[in-house]
Amino acid sequence: MRILVLGSGKTGRLVAELAAERNHTVRVLAAAENAGARALTPNLLRDFDAAIDFTTPEAVVANVRACLSHGLRMVVGTTGWYDHLPEMRSLAQRHSTPLVYGTNFSIGMQMMLKLAREMASLLKDSGYTFSISETHHVSKLDAPSGTAITLRDAVLRAVDGLPASMNDLIPITSHRTGDVEGIHSLIAMGAVDRLILTHESNSRRPFAEGAVRAAEWLATHTGVHDIQEIFGEL
Repeated sequence: MRILVLGSGKTGRLVAELAAERNHTVRVLAAAENAGARALTPNLLRDFDAAIDFTTPEAVVANVRACLSHGLRMVVGTTGWYDHLPEMRSLAQRHSTPLVYGTNFSIGMQMMLKLAREMASLLKDSGYTFSISETHHVSKLDAPSGTAITLRDAVLRAVDGLPASMNDLIPITSHRTGDVEGIHSLIAMGAVDRLILTHESNSRRPFAEGAVRAAEWLATHTGVHDIQEIFGEL
């Protein structure tokens, strides 16, 4: 495949390395080259089979809009833009352009989300209350993390089928320190005990590898998908 990587930060560079290791042709487009998605012209995009975005909440929407409008498959690992998701979903469907998005492309984290739903469902009638703790490096822009919000929403649905607007029922505590790649914990507090489910990332590699595998998956699939829906197929 010919893959266009949007974003030249730590994760973007790792995505490019892993894609090359998997025998894909790769080009990385840094933010300085692509302000306001101006570099994403039809002439450029026609040279690629898929784009993978690990940029910023400020840049991602314009990137997604440009790629989908010109029919380029997209994998979006950037978070902090989901207020625009209905618009982007509609755009993808209108142009018949496949899109995969998600707050965390680590297969390990996707397994944690599955276990969290099971844990919440099993404990929901046993008097436990839930909370979430997440820790990331000091340069992490959003707090709480997109992954923590996804974890909270999964638990809300498992507990009571409640919408995300009821998020105050499950508080999230965010920490920013050092160069921590990501630690997410779901805490269930009972009257006499406490259960903790934790996923700890020691590397960005699982995020990058999951994104590349998602781009490969898109080569033979259509539609708009949350990574939670397809991770078992990657």
